[in-house]
Amino acid sequence: MSDAEENPLEKTEKDGGTEMEEEEEEEEEYNPDYLKEEDMQQELEEDTLAGKESQEEEDAEETEEQAPAAEEEEDAGEEMEEEVLAAEEEEDAGAQEETRVGRLLLTDSLLAMSGTFPHSLQPEASKFSRGLSLQSEFLNLDQNGLDKQQSSSPEKQPSGELEGTTGQKPEDEPGQERTREPGKGEWRKKRSVSYSKSEEEKGFQPKAEIQKESLVSTTTEDSLFQKDDSDSVYPLSMTWSFGWNSSLPVFYLRDEAQRVLLYICAHTAVIYDVFKNDQRHLQGHPNVISCLCISEDRRWIATADKGPNCLIIIWDSFSGIPVHTIFDSCPKDSGIRAIAITRDAKYLATISDAEVQQVCIWKWTLAVETPACTLDLNKEYGFQNYLSFNPANNRELVSNSKTQAIYYSWQEERNILAHSAPLLTEKTFNKLVGKFSQSVFHLNLTQVLSATMEGKLVVWDIHRPPPSASSPLGFPYIKPCKLVHLQKESITVLTTVDSYIVTGDIRGNIKFYDHTLSIVNWYSQFKLSTIRCLSFSKTPPAPPTEKSDFPPDCTLKGESFIVRNFIIGTSDATVYHLTTDGTKLEKLFVEPKGAICAIACHPYQPFIAIGSLCGLIKVWNYEKKSYLFSRVFEKGLGVQCLTYNPEGVLLGVGFTEGTVYILDAMSLENGSPQPFKYSRTNVIHISFSHDSQYMATADVSFTVAVYKVMVKNGQRVWEYLARLRSHHKSIQNLLFGVHLDSNETRLLSLGKDRLLIEYDLPKSYKDHLEVLDIHQTDQGCYPTCMVWYPPLTRELFLLICNSGYKMKLFNSITKMCRKTLLGPTYGSPIEQIQILPVKTASELQKRYLVFMNKDKVGLQILPVDGNPHKTTSVVCHPDGGAGITVSYDGCCIFTAGGADRSVVQWKVNLSALEAAVSLGGEDLTPFYGLVTGGREGKFYRELEDYFYYSQLRSQGIDTMESRAVSQHICLSELPFVMRAIGFYPSEEKIEDMFNEVKFGEYVETGKIVDKINLPDFLKIYINHRPPFGNTMSGIQHSFDVLGFTNSEGKKVIRREDFLQLLQTKGEHMTQEEMSDCFATLFGLNPEGWKSEPATSSFKGAEICLEEELPNEITAEIFTTEILGLTISEDSGQDHMVSGV
Repeated sequence: MSDAEENPLEKTEKDGGTEMEEEEEEEEEYNPDYLKEEDMQQELEEDTLAGKESQEEEDAEETEEQAPAAEEEEDAGEEMEEEVLAAEEEEDAGAQEETRVGRLLLTDSLLAMSGTFPHSLQPEASKFSRGLSLQSEFLNLDQNGLDKQQSSSPEKQPSGELEGTTGQKPEDEPGQERTREPGKGEWRKKRSVSYSKSEEEKGFQPKAEIQKESLVSTTTEDSLFQKDDSDSVYPLSMTWSFGWNSSLPVFYLRDEAQRVLLYICAHTAVIYDVFKNDQRHLQGHPNVISCLCISEDRRWIATADKGPNCLIIIWDSFSGIPVHTIFDSCPKDSGIRAIAITRDAKYLATISDAEVQQVCIWKWTLAVETPACTLDLNKEYGFQNYLSFNPANNRELVSNSKTQAIYYSWQEERNILAHSAPLLTEKTFNKLVGKFSQSVFHLNLTQVLSATMEGKLVVWDIHRPPPSASSPLGFPYIKPCKLVHLQKESITVLTTVDSYIVTGDIRGNIKFYDHTLSIVNWYSQFKLSTIRCLSFSKTPPAPPTEKSDFPPDCTLKGESFIVRNFIIGTSDATVYHLTTDGTKLEKLFVEPKGAICAIACHPYQPFIAIGSLCGLIKVWNYEKKSYLFSRVFEKGLGVQCLTYNPEGVLLGVGFTEGTVYILDAMSLENGSPQPFKYSRTNVIHISFSHDSQYMATADVSFTVAVYKVMVKNGQRVWEYLARLRSHHKSIQNLLFGVHLDSNETRLLSLGKDRLLIEYDLPKSYKDHLEVLDIHQTDQGCYPTCMVWYPPLTRELFLLICNSGYKMKLFNSITKMCRKTLLGPTYGSPIEQIQILPVKTASELQKRYLVFMNKDKVGLQILPVDGNPHKTTSVVCHPDGGAGITVSYDGCCIFTAGGADRSVVQWKVNLSALEAAVSLGGEDLTPFYGLVTGGREGKFYRELEDYFYYSQLRSQGIDTMESRAVSQHICLSELPFVMRAIGFYPSEEKIEDMFNEVKFGEYVETGKIVDKINLPDFLKIYINHRPPFGNTMSGIQHSFDVLGFTNSEGKKVIRREDFLQLLQTKGEHMTQEEMSDCFATLFGLNPEGWKSEPATSSFKGAEICLEEELPNEITAEIFTTEILGLTISEDSGQDHMVSGV
């Protein structure tokens, strides 16, 4: 997007402005249904404006014919008196507009920084900024006139000006601003004049001619699903969402020829066309959406989330474009708990999710960043979780918590949000009231109704004092009037439609009452679960005909009960549609009501199995987006993990209470006579061997169990073989493999205890699982996942990711760490990993990695080398992902969201990822960007100096012979240079570096390398160093673990314990080594005295540690006084430690 497209106003101010005629117009705020009013106004003003419009058209034609220089001279001559004033006004208006538009267009950078969008190309951020750019065009970039209606008729607008103002926010004419004249209630448009400032800028066009027609203004109801979103330019793009957040309402957007619903899936709002079986996704929130509402005409959608950088976004449901975003909507990023929109869609109201809740009213049509009015609620009112406007009065609202209802009266002219919150007790009505669920305004508009979980309605009278009252008692307030016992069942939903008050209850009943609270009709025959939401069609029911089949109401007259069709959402995550003419109930979809932790793709069919903690397994065809079959297990059996066997015939399932099922993949019937019950705890991993002869499981009790196929009576049956508690911390992964020299099955387990264990399956027998090998993978960090590395080289590797953002390649036979590489650093370490399958044999040499961390899913190009441009990621589940799987052809990735009860399907576009890599540069260019200052920076210059000084050092400092300068240093010099530039690796890490260099070419050449050049050294440094440097928080964590709390409340380590830890734990030191180090640190020995040739004859000084070291050592004393280092508190990409 060009700068001109992002900010038309800025370009206009550079190119020149248009002379505007003065005309008067009354103040008018936005109304979504304002079109008819606009047409009437245009007809009334047509005669008055005709002359001016004609004159403007003639002026425009003259402008096109005359030379820009002549026009500038003519304008300057005619309007010299107005030039200064108009220029100042335009400059002020332009500055305001640039500020506001810049704020609107911050969406790209702000949301990308918060991790909402992909980290390489950030596709959704681009979509979002494009939407906001369209919004800025749509709003016409005139802050002072955003709420005013454009007066000129579309037919009379100059050529190139915005055409078609249907159904949108009112706009002023470009370049005009309005000011109120003192003492008058009228608004006047001021003339805005702009002149060229140089000969090159003499040719200019009016603002009207550079504006584009807004997509929001031209779309219709059915435009959204006419767009083709199949061709994505992003590496990962959402194509489908399985599941929905049944804690939030589902809304009936459109009916008649279409049946379109709106519901929430994690941080995405989904618009679903039932008849077309198609979805459109409104993406832009960095956190899980916490509430939503829609306007009466179903045009505007408002969504809000809670968490860091929380947002309120208003969307156009016709186009899917975000027309306005509110940043910093609540203090301390607490988020929004409840949201409501007025009937005419002019105002929004929100209640924050903070400990001290705040009620805000927003004039969102003005594109403002701050609320028009706020009110902090008393904690005694309880946690307000429901909010609604008075449909007939935008200045009145009602909210409720479980214990208290609050009535609000917005005194706009006094900038006050008055409220009334009478406390109800059992003594108020001498009856039990119950906990409130929802509150609405009565149909007569003079009362408020609050439903309770006791099946009762509290009726509140609204007392509105006369406007002349100015005392505090002059504000409207509510007073409890009566308590109506409507029914026995708890009321969960309370709403109004047409002339009815509607309730939904815990037994699935839906009841309709008239304004006297007399029952008119009810639906109880469907035996539904608890009603969570009711949403009625926006289209009123057609008058009954002879063919109509409306049920009779329950009055004495028995007239037909005519009401709109509506959508029902229930607590078991089921959505129904009720056609009232004929009372036809249709089940639209059933989704899991519990957390989704288990997903698996079929090995050669477009099927995905989804398992939920509620005991439901559901299988979908993800190409056709069609439901195939499902099975619900008995209560208490929650699905925790599942996987298909390589042939796709069986489906292994692990449950939360330790049971293991082997099911037929096509029917979900039991594949074995009885389920296996050899664990008492949650089964978290399940896997099949390559030949489907073995199946292994792991549970939360650190136990690995193995099952094997046996042949009995000519039939293959599964039997339990053995189990072993092989780890002492949680098991992160189970992985089957194949021995290179034979076709025998291998089984490995990886634990958080840093142990990689391989089992000897051929030597295992009943109740005995043999261990073949145990290997420690890390020192400080713990491993998170592992996968077999594709055979891109002659050496076969096992790829293991750890909590330090590193990816390690281990030789599959010797378990030697052959390479350590920097992994993706997108907020949290990688937690799950898979290799993307290939379609053809020609693609085997170009492989890709799929990874998932806490909240993001990503792709990485293989081979891994630490290049950050080879990876991309996008937020998939802000509250944490639970599982990942890949389609058999590698075209789709699926992520499970756990608690958000959703599974998202992502389309893979590898060419887009390759393009991003090419933009990042080749060879060492991407790595230079990972050090401070890059290739020409101070850090790299120092690294070069140390590198060449190391050559001098190895050749001897005191020699007078000519120096042989080369591009390599001896491998033995590597740790000294590393420490010189601020990276202090452990002895194990140094050994890993040596092995990485020494055996780097061994498989190809059979030779061991004993030297390293500067480019390779830079790569090893970047890949091995801590990804965010050494920070005080990391050192403090060590003292928190090893120390104790002293009398001052600080974590400290006693001197004796400190010295003992150095000599006994980890890579312990000898007494001599420890004394030498402390003598050097305290300046008694020359620095590096044992490694420098010039000091080889120097004898170490004696040191008394009791005198030099304090009795209690804190993290600060250890870092600054003992080590003499300055360590940053902040995280960074470069080394954060420097010598003092």
